[in-house]
Amino acid sequence: MKIAILQTALVWENPAANRIHFEEKINAIDEPIDLIVLPEMFTSGFTMHPHLVAEPMLGETMVWLQQLAKAKNAAITGSLVITEKGNFYNRLVFVFPSGEVQFYDKKHLFTLAGEDKKYTAGKEKVIIDYLGWKICPLICYDLRFPVFARNSEEYDVLLYVANWPNTRINAWDALLKARAIENMCYAIGVNRIGVDANNHIYNGHSQVQDFLGRAIVEPQESEGVFIATLEKSALLETRQKLGFLNDKDDFEIK
Repeated sequence: MKIAILQTALVWENPAANRIHFEEKINAIDEPIDLIVLPEMFTSGFTMHPHLVAEPMLGETMVWLQQLAKAKNAAITGSLVITEKGNFYNRLVFVFPSGEVQFYDKKHLFTLAGEDKKYTAGKEKVIIDYLGWKICPLICYDLRFPVFARNSEEYDVLLYVANWPNTRINAWDALLKARAIENMCYAIGVNRIGVDANNHIYNGHSQVQDFLGRAIVEPQESEGVFIATLEKSALLETRQKLGFLNDKDDFEIK
């Protein structure tokens, strides 16, 4: 599976401007791609003003994503602010080339920024089947909670989208590598760059780690589209040879 991760600055609380920017970046990809990954809250930045940017699931951004996914014949994923039944969600959407949509609502809301006061937490872990791959999508702060990410579903890829500031970027690097190693899976982390309206600085470090914690895409600090190819056969061969997941502890999350 060939993936493209997009690392860029975001226009604060301006979905229209961000759609234009990302469409230019995506249309500039000149090779076949299976999956395109955008950052967390890619239409707005990490805002605590959800009422200013929220859209319904049939809103303009979702229609745009479906059209773009069909045109590029690639799945596109990232999170945005969604409103539903009077609640706001930090929702990762996974848009298939067919236009089908699956989604995951961020479970671990970032209390330090008051995200838990503005948004409704998700409850369910989601596994997405795509092109013979099982993908577990998670969002930013979820990275700090390994129990929820634990590979009890035999997924192949952990995917994190984020607005993770540079003051804590060492944790981002260490935890992405750890999640890949402990779950014997590929780990994709896509973060933004630039400065937001709260003067938080982001230096990216978007990256791809393999199932042994080896970088396929090293942490990046510049704006760009970075391409990686994931090999399913290498993943399965290593799991069979080493068998670490067979020895995991059994427990339930309640």
